[in-house]
Amino acid sequence: MEKIVPNREEAFKLFKEFNKSESLIKHALAVEAVMLHFAELFGEEDKEKWGIIGLIHDLDYEMYPDEHCKKVREILTERNWPEDYIRAIESHGWKICTDVEPVERMEKVLYAIDELTGLITATALMRPSKSILDLEVKSVKKKWKQKGFAAGVNREVIEEGAKMLGMELDKLIEETIKGMRKVADVIGLKGDV
Repeated sequence: MEKIVPNREEAFKLFKEFNKSESLIKHALAVEAVMLHFAELFGEEDKEKWGIIGLIHDLDYEMYPDEHCKKVREILTERNWPEDYIRAIESHGWKICTDVEPVERMEKVLYAIDELTGLITATALMRPSKSILDLEVKSVKKKWKQKGFAAGVNREVIEEGAKMLGMELDKLIEETIKGMRKVADVIGLKGDV
């Protein structure tokens, strides 16, 4: 059977079929925006593919938390999604819940920024403005050092992802903030700036 290359609308509909949590939907939209931003930054041809993979990367998280990054293969194979999409999604859980190592640049970006968007969101929400629009790298780095802050965020994964990309951590944080700013309103981080 021929593989189906999904469009953004179909991907988002599928994501919402499996995920009802508002915070997970906002996270998916944040990661999508950052993936699109990095695709532009790197001059990638297939920006839509990068965005869709970012959007749907946590497809199996809400319904199958114990099989996260594993159940997604079954779900997307049943729907005839291309193998490179499935593999990219699986790879964002490398060393956490899968042994699929990020190899392609797109996979490395997803691996690096997934956890980082969570830390940036938490940092922005702690600010008086509750906005990402006035958030600076130094504020994120300050919170980074506080191990109790956003304790669920795996900082080692972010650091490893930055190394994989050959990018300084500060630059990774800066570009991730820029990507998230593009959807500040949609992800609830416009605040009062």
